[in-house]
Amino acid sequence: MSPVTLLVRPLRNLSRRLLDKWVELRAVEPDINALDHSALNLDPDLPVVYVFPYQALSDELVVEQLCEARGLPSPTLSLSIGDLRLHHSRLRLLRRSRNDKSLLSRRLAHLIEALETASDDVEVQLVPVSVFWGRAPGKEFGFWKFISADSWRVTGVLRRAIAIIVHGRSVDVHFGQPLNLHAVLREGPEDQALARRRVARLLRVHFRRVRTRLLGPDLSHRHTMIRNLQKAPPVQDVIAGLAREQNQRPARLEKRALKYGREIASNMGYPVQRFLAHALKRLWNKLYDGVEVRGMSRVKAIAGDCELIYVPCHRSHIDYLLLSYVLFHEGLMTPHVAAGKNLDMPIIGPILRRGGAFFLRRSFRGNRLYGAVFDEYVHQLITRGHPLEYFIEGGRSRTGRMLPPRPGMLAMTLRSFLRDTRREVAFVPVYIGYEKVFESLSYQRELSGASKKKESPLDLFRVLGQLKQPFGKVYLNIGEPLKLGAWLDESTPDWQASRHQRRPEWLTTAVPQLGHEIATRINAAAALNPVSLTALVLLSTAHHAIEASLMQRQLAMLVRLASKLPGRQDHTLPDGDPLDWLAHCQHLGLITLRPQSLGELVIATPEQASLLTWYRNNVLHLLALPALIAFAFRNNSQFTLETLSDQISPAWPVLVRELFVPESADLTADIATTLALLSEEGLLEHQPATPETPERWSRPNASKEPSEQLRLLAQPVQPTLERGYLLLAVLLQHGSGALDREALENHSGALAERLTLLSGLNAPEFFDKRLFSGLLDTLLELDFIWLVDGQLCFSEALEGLQLRGRDLFDPALRHRLQHVRLRDKETEGESESETESEDSPANE
Repeated sequence: MSPVTLLVRPLRNLSRRLLDKWVELRAVEPDINALDHSALNLDPDLPVVYVFPYQALSDELVVEQLCEARGLPSPTLSLSIGDLRLHHSRLRLLRRSRNDKSLLSRRLAHLIEALETASDDVEVQLVPVSVFWGRAPGKEFGFWKFISADSWRVTGVLRRAIAIIVHGRSVDVHFGQPLNLHAVLREGPEDQALARRRVARLLRVHFRRVRTRLLGPDLSHRHTMIRNLQKAPPVQDVIAGLAREQNQRPARLEKRALKYGREIASNMGYPVQRFLAHALKRLWNKLYDGVEVRGMSRVKAIAGDCELIYVPCHRSHIDYLLLSYVLFHEGLMTPHVAAGKNLDMPIIGPILRRGGAFFLRRSFRGNRLYGAVFDEYVHQLITRGHPLEYFIEGGRSRTGRMLPPRPGMLAMTLRSFLRDTRREVAFVPVYIGYEKVFESLSYQRELSGASKKKESPLDLFRVLGQLKQPFGKVYLNIGEPLKLGAWLDESTPDWQASRHQRRPEWLTTAVPQLGHEIATRINAAAALNPVSLTALVLLSTAHHAIEASLMQRQLAMLVRLASKLPGRQDHTLPDGDPLDWLAHCQHLGLITLRPQSLGELVIATPEQASLLTWYRNNVLHLLALPALIAFAFRNNSQFTLETLSDQISPAWPVLVRELFVPESADLTADIATTLALLSEEGLLEHQPATPETPERWSRPNASKEPSEQLRLLAQPVQPTLERGYLLLAVLLQHGSGALDREALENHSGALAERLTLLSGLNAPEFFDKRLFSGLLDTLLELDFIWLVDGQLCFSEALEGLQLRGRDLFDPALRHRLQHVRLRDKETEGESESETESEDSPANE
């Protein structure tokens, strides 16, 4: 043994012991708890060689310790292939030449040569390994560039030592899928140089994708980026135009553009992100019982190849922090997050800005320069490779349901993609569900007519004051990503021909379609949790009370039904059993379990029932079709498939657009599948076809429990159907061309509010104006109504639509709606008479 070896081995062993004491692995991919041969797809009978991007002793020691701890082949094992003898099973991909060019390392080149001359039964598995000391994105400036060890350059001993000290408690290790080296060499020509380049290219692409996914692009200095915004041609064009139109000096407008840039731009910094990651971990453990994440593999599969745009639903202020925390924890680059300017307040604003938030005003209307600066900022983020996050609803949902998407950010993203289509842009839909949201009381007040409370730094202390309350779990589900280029190819085949235009004609229709598709994918990934399931059932009862035994059977039936429904199956179901779910809801203070001599009851007080409405609306869309079918059977004893399809087809488009339900390619086939499922559950009775009668389904005897279960299933869609019926009634009452959009929305909302008050209901979301606005959008999209000089016009087809749907409602409900409408008409008549008498000559 040489003197050098005698000296190196003790030093290596000492270094490893020191690293074992200091280093703490934050994330290992695949999951450290499942890290074995099967997780890495390794063949245990074939030799393994670990490949690092560059040589670094600290990286090798960390991986060596991890492999030995998880029972994987050690990088210290020797390897023999033909005449080649390797004293260890670790290689680096590249080496640095004197002229600073990256070349294939000699050991890897020798391994390739040995395999080319070896027999065909000799195989070697190359496993690429990436080690990240800290998660700081690269900087174009400053101290963090000096100590960052994740640039994969050959660094000095001092710089590496500083990186270990600073980042040793947050190390990420990524194992790639094994590369069968001999198989890769056999794929191409026998030329050795080409074979080496092919292997090197595969490994380089892998390492680049991993780095991009985890760290993202280098961060420019904020001041430099703001200057670039001001100098960008689109912003300069707007400045020149405003200078001519308003007779202002360009220098003054350029100063205003800089001011807008400082108002908008984030100032992302790794130290703040790291601090927030630790602080939020404690917050989730204090405030919630944990965060369940599903579907993250969908993001990791495309993160290195696409520019990612995260589009979560917006339920709570916590949403801003939750997704960034989860992505950081999962080993993905945290996004720049679009936040309302109302959050740019003392204390909170600077923290959010350094955590990656950039701020936008509620409206750009009338301020072309601000719009141009903001548009250019979004474009620069996307083209530089920074992931983005924004809420397409435009604001938090006070009703718990998905709100109609706003076009602003979607249009900017689409225009940015049209300017530069070199890399695909992928929208990542994210569903965030809460078992208890801390803003629920304020939402109820706002729906009841109270004005929206302005955010302030004191809200942070109010949240801290609620830490002792139970809030249950949070569910974060990733839906099916939407690749923008592929979607445009399908929806607008000729988009490439006009992509260089600032606003191509097809953009007007493409943006709403894109928003609807994204919202639908978000809803398809919803999480059915104990609270939302309990709300679905309990709010369907007449007095918000039900026997606990029936409640448990209904909950179990809903879960079975949701697991088999036709269409997209991206949603998730709760663990456990109905008894545990009810106990959990009582623990959260959302229901009351009351013992009774004849059996336990589940009860919701008026306040609890009002809160449960929000949670029911989170998942109402998942059971929309079976609920609509059950609703049809409430006033009709039996149906054939044809008559049932004809009965509910007018109402289905309304539910699809209001609840963002995935549209079916064959509604009749989905109805048939759902009928079969309801028959299996005993909620419907199936009569097979005979020579004399067609196949049909009928509701069970009213005295049997399945009849009550069918009624409970149907009840959640009744408010939506009632709103649609009421809006049509008001429109038909006033006649074509008599009302504009705002008047109809206000009128319908007032009548809906009157109906809830006369019925003794506490349901403020029933008369939410935005829901009536969505109904109008649906009727306009389906061409049942149209606008002429701002007035709503329609034909006899609209009356036919109402007649086809009226049989869904029982006579008592139709009479109640008609009574409220007629009283409204009489009130209008009295008001008109008073106006006429006041204007008559006798009163002059």
